Amino acid sequence: MMQIRENISLQPYNTFGLDANARYFAPFETIDELTTLLNYKLPATTPRLILGGGSNILLTRDFDGLVLKNEVGGIEVVKEDEEYVYVKVGAGINWHEFVLYCIGRNYAGVENLSLIPGNCGASPMQNIGAYGIEIKDVFHELEAFHIGDLVVKNFSLEECEFGYRESVFKRQYKGQFVITSVTYRLRKHPVFNTSYGAINQELERMGVKELSIQAISQAVINIRTSKLPDWREVGNAGSFFKNPQVPNAKYDELKQAFPTIIGYPQGNGTKLAAGWLIEQCGWKGYRKGDAGCYPKQALVLVNYGKATGGEVYALSEEILQSVKEKFGVLLEREVNVI
Repeated sequence: MMQIRENISLQPYNTFGLDANARYFAPFETIDELTTLLNYKLPATTPRLILGGGSNILLTRDFDGLVLKNEVGGIEVVKEDEEYVYVKVGAGINWHEFVLYCIGRNYAGVENLSLIPGNCGASPMQNIGAYGIEIKDVFHELEAFHIGDLVVKNFSLEECEFGYRESVFKRQYKGQFVITSVTYRLRKHPVFNTSYGAINQELERMGVKELSIQAISQAVINIRTSKLPDWREVGNAGSFFKNPQVPNAKYDELKQAFPTIIGYPQGNGTKLAAGWLIEQCGWKGYRKGDAGCYPKQALVLVNYGKATGGEVYALSEEILQSVKEKFGVLLEREVNVI
């Protein structure tokens, strides 16, 4: 039985482990349940927040509105051909569980994205990516429910307008749709991608003789666990900032002033490593109260236990300012600040 509960702590529902209350809270598993909840008689001005795995939000205050927890389930193969298998996944399914499902069936394409926290519904919203792969590389289509019109709309790859940690759902459609399912296009015959980061070194360290999606997934898991905190032990939302892109002329100027700066050619500019910039400003391992910058990876801000969202936000603001002063580069937060 669906039920709207009042004054619920959101601490169990966000990976930062921040304690903030929702005025109203309800989970939903189907579009019918979601429709009923959206029609529930609350004041017309009541704000709404759709919550997935809670791995990409920073709660800086109590939410004086209705929090709807997306728990749409199900995984099914909807079609296949010689090359590809198309798998439709409910938005509430845990992302890493889906990756393991694919690896168990030898469906290739998401192995480089192993161990990313959060649920499948958020994957296209963020165009999540790691180790040389992004969601757009395996995306086929999604279904999203329009909050105003109460109708389901399908979005193709083109309609999602994917960019770096970007999609149409973070820009002009922000807050208008609830993603209910995502269909991924996975390869039956793997094309391995090991060129990024330390994957090759890790495969070598593991003594892997024959490349497989299982081996790549394990290598990624090993790398991630060695440098990123487990949110169940130390509250965090993964990378807090995006890697900034600068014009090539700006990069050349920075390279002269800071010869060890890390940059990757990207279209008509250069993408800088935000973690390197933050580290150079002396923030890596910094801690003030229970808010801090993780000692093994400066891109990750953490809650050591009792930090408030406001304290984590204030730390992120100080980091932004210092990077801007030292390098003349403006960092952008990757997390959704509430």
